[in-house]
Amino acid sequence: MILKRKSFKSSPTSKAVLESAGASFDTVIKTTVFIKDMNDFPTVNEIYGRYFDKLLPARSCVEVSALPKGAKIEIEVIALIQ
Repeated sequence: MILKRKSFKSSPTSKAVLESAGASFDTVIKTTVFIKDMNDFPTVNEIYGRYFDKLLPARSCVEVSALPKGAKIEIEVIALIQ
């Protein structure tokens, strides 16, 4: 449940960053997901699908030993700018 709350908390920020660059979740072409525990992948996958409902971008998912500020997840996004 903590992972779900943290993921949803960061979504408005991600949307704002994309929009400020002239992009959106619809123009994302590649993501890299860094998670501390690969057992959280089903939860990540569920939440991920809520934001990419048209075409799913290419994705890599990597388990890491640590993330900045004790985060459990970090997502890097590459999007086309319109």
